[in-house]
Amino acid sequence: MTAIRLLLVDDDPLVRAGLSFMMGGADDIEIVGEAADGAEVEALVDRTRPDVVLMDIRMPTVDGLTATERLRAREDAPQVVVLTTFHADEQVLRALRAGAAGFVLKDTPPAEILAAVRRVAAGDPVLSPTVTRQLMRHAVGIAADTRRTRARERLAALNDREREVAVAVGRGLANAAIATGLFMSVATVKTHVSRILAKLDLNNRVQIALLAYDAGLLEEEQEER
Repeated sequence: MTAIRLLLVDDDPLVRAGLSFMMGGADDIEIVGEAADGAEVEALVDRTRPDVVLMDIRMPTVDGLTATERLRAREDAPQVVVLTTFHADEQVLRALRAGAAGFVLKDTPPAEILAAVRRVAAGDPVLSPTVTRQLMRHAVGIAADTRRTRARERLAALNDREREVAVAVGRGLANAAIATGLFMSVATVKTHVSRILAKLDLNNRVQIALLAYDAGLLEEEQEER
């Protein structure tokens, strides 16, 4: 089994030491580097080629948000999991919109942080349906009308079936649950998700969920029930 290559980014040396000790004990995870600031991240990524970056948000020179945006704009970018002390704030939302695959709280139990890294490395976002709804509710009211107009314009590129899948992703459903609900195979769901990502130039399922919410698709679905 190939180990997951992990880069740790946090300005607190004690946090980095704790994460390194915890992660380094897993047989399937290899710590390939550590950084104390977002300014160091791109050079380290070039040198160490991580699969996943565990990224602190608040750092003194270049914060984790800017570092995430820069990384996710690159070809063959590693997945990014944001480290935060908050369940939901504007900085987490910005990181997710920039392409982070999810976030974990710094006080999350070690086993859950390990599971999050493994999930992201496997291509699954680290957001439960509950957390997804919480984040999206937090975004309401901030330039909502402008976001809704822009989101609807982007989603016009989808066909009806892709739109249904986008709504299901927005609800936080896994592929198997989407397949059951929409009467299609899991393979077909994966194909639709890939097409949605390509058509809308998105990085991951979290961005699909945010876009569906911005467009008001989740509200429309609830009203129809």
